[in-house]
Amino acid sequence: MRYLYAFTVLLGLFFWSTLSSCDKQVLLSKSNLTFSTDTLVFDTVFTTIGSTTKSFKIYNPDQRSIKIDEIELMGGENSVYRINVDGTPGALHTDLLLEAKDSLFVFVEVTLQANNTNNPLIIEDSVRFRTNGKDQYVKLAAWGQDAYFHYSNFQNQIFDFNEGVWPNDKPHVIYGAAIVDSAKTLTIPAGTKVHLHKNSLLYVYKGSLQIEGQLGNEVIFQGDRLEQDYQDVSGQYYGIYLHEALPSNINYAILKNGTSGVHLFSEDPSNSSYTLNIQNTQIYNQARYGIFIFAGAKVKAENCLISQNGTHALLVLQGGDFNFNHCNLLGYGASTNPAVGISNYYNDYSQNQTLVSSIEEGVLKNCVIYGNLDTEIAMDTIQMAGVQLNFDFDYSVFKSETTYTDPFYGSQLFWNLAPLFVNPAERDFAYSSNSSLSNKGISTVVVTDILGQARNNPPDIGAIELP
Repeated sequence: MRYLYAFTVLLGLFFWSTLSSCDKQVLLSKSNLTFSTDTLVFDTVFTTIGSTTKSFKIYNPDQRSIKIDEIELMGGENSVYRINVDGTPGALHTDLLLEAKDSLFVFVEVTLQANNTNNPLIIEDSVRFRTNGKDQYVKLAAWGQDAYFHYSNFQNQIFDFNEGVWPNDKPHVIYGAAIVDSAKTLTIPAGTKVHLHKNSLLYVYKGSLQIEGQLGNEVIFQGDRLEQDYQDVSGQYYGIYLHEALPSNINYAILKNGTSGVHLFSEDPSNSSYTLNIQNTQIYNQARYGIFIFAGAKVKAENCLISQNGTHALLVLQGGDFNFNHCNLLGYGASTNPAVGISNYYNDYSQNQTLVSSIEEGVLKNCVIYGNLDTEIAMDTIQMAGVQLNFDFDYSVFKSETTYTDPFYGSQLFWNLAPLFVNPAERDFAYSSNSSLSNKGISTVVVTDILGQARNNPPDIGAIELP
């Protein structure tokens, strides 16, 4: 009988242990983690300080414990970063149990070689967290050189506001966004180098931007990767975005390798002038647009050379005004779209409506629109009561399969006459005296070209004048 009693007790203990074990697994959370930040930024200038440590917290918001299968530094042992999870160093941590409503620290250290000018301007890695079959990441970003850094993280309510004059003694690096807020003015002086990280932008919200480059001392916008392999890669960042901006100016700038060189959305209602005056500027190798005028913005451009962009050199969508004089609006890239696209409407499929606006001023004078396609200018407009379409295209060279006879195509518009550029693939847009551009323009107030050379009378068409 004692043996039976002992057996019954052991059997009960076995079942209790089994049930307890099962209950423990059932009680583990099936949720995922939350973090104190999605990006850990080291904003120390590492040319003077080679190492620093920061931390972030992992949270288990659930009422039950959660098992973290893996915490891994993605760069591994060769990363410039090192992680320490709740006191334990190492690039990989496995099978951690985080109690309900609890948290733990991850400490991150980074060491860079001081004054290593071969480093990218921003050095990134990430920490991966795997729980319940899902991977989550916290990004790591460190400034790699001596520069002015501008960091915005909209999700975490971190905003980098800018006004006054940017110093030009060191490069400026934008991570996320550099913001010019309402009624503020940012001036970027000659010689400033601006590097933008992936998807980053200079965002002007109802403020004013003044880029004051000079011939031979241009303001340059480009990506933040300095390696040779990135010298001609488009789409490395977004670009300059003017949102209902106050009157802004860009003079002697080079905008390259972004997504949209200058993107303009609407205009400030109090602004009766142009949203943007842009002169003596090169915009090339953008993944999409050179200049994008959307929903009523107004642009005046002189001596601009815009080429080899992924979609259009110039796109006007849902109206807006434009006055381009002595500009090269060129294809010659991989795009299958015309260099210039002009439309006064936009189909907003999310609202199931078509938005139509006026183009009160649409001027192309002394301009060349050319490229590898058979047609390099496309017009698509809707005419209706209350909508104005005022175009004036003349003293220019257009490439198009169809030669149009509408009154706004002037008598001195030269269709399909080759400009005979020296080497468009290498952005060499010089030409000889037998080019269709030579001496076919009309004199205006633009008395010098993009290279500072005096214009003849009559002048050449385009941004460059033959000496």
